[in-house]
Amino acid sequence: MDKRIAEARARLGTATIVLGHHYQRDEVVQFADATGDSYKLSKTAAETNAQYIVFCGVHFMAESADILAREGQQVILPDLNAGCSMADMAEISQVEDCWETLERMGLAEETIPLTYINSAASIKAFCGEHGGLVCTSSNAGRAFNWAFARGKRILFLPDQHLGRNTGYAMSIGLEEMAVWDPWAIQGGQTRENLAASRVVLWKGHCAVHQRFLPRHVDEVRAKYPGIQVIAHPECRWEVCQKADALGSTERLLALIDQAPAGSMFAVGTEIHLVNRMAKRFAAQGKKVITLDDTGCLCTTMYRISPQHLAWALENLAEGRVVNRIAVRPEVKRLARVALDRMLEV
Repeated sequence: MDKRIAEARARLGTATIVLGHHYQRDEVVQFADATGDSYKLSKTAAETNAQYIVFCGVHFMAESADILAREGQQVILPDLNAGCSMADMAEISQVEDCWETLERMGLAEETIPLTYINSAASIKAFCGEHGGLVCTSSNAGRAFNWAFARGKRILFLPDQHLGRNTGYAMSIGLEEMAVWDPWAIQGGQTRENLAASRVVLWKGHCAVHQRFLPRHVDEVRAKYPGIQVIAHPECRWEVCQKADALGSTERLLALIDQAPAGSMFAVGTEIHLVNRMAKRFAAQGKKVITLDDTGCLCTTMYRISPQHLAWALENLAEGRVVNRIAVRPEVKRLARVALDRMLEV
């Protein structure tokens, strides 16, 4: 597979760029021209001049790349089954039902919808149409400030943990954050609760990060005295409160990189990235382990295999575009509004 991928890359030259998310397996990410989190790769997609963008990530990431792509550029997802369970927890019909409820209650006009970049293009378009924007884990705080300058409350989609951790870091009390359950009548909330809230959190989560528990922090501290616990803000609030620092994948990498030799870190994020961190920083005399050694990988991200990448690249080299991700024009226009606001923020 390595040989076939390398040969196809050589034939394609600079007409093709391969983007690899941090959670990809090593066998795939080794071929990436750029690696990073959703935010960094979104910017790379917006800036590249390559005709073909092969996105080794998940569906919503490829959609974001297509929304930001220039005229004539095409985005390819090596395996169309590479989705995101978190993104799937907020379907557009459910979000529209929620918004209609807020309108009936007279609360929609003072509510700004924000969506995490881990969401479908239709959700991004919804936020663009209703005066909101997209955010990432690295700029969620700035997005909250932007929204509060324009409204009384935020409807945050689809990850309740990122929304809760971001709000709490901005001195918003837990009692001021209501959880909207899309499977419950009226979201499981009263008008009084929603009116009193500053943040309405969509009941969604990352299947990988939600597995980390407060006891994992206690156990790793007991086993490794002096270890620093750093976690992604998609983790539960209780875990994040026990951590020494929070951050996006790029921020977690920076924290370890800037630490002195001899430092020890337990990291609460996806295992492929943690293992890569351990190898990279061992040469600097730093120890990096996972916060929970029984934690799972991102199974949907793992669907992108060397076989899929080779197949996609070889078809491109033969002049065939396979698995193209193309967002419908009207959805793209509105989603672009929300993404452009994010990039400005």
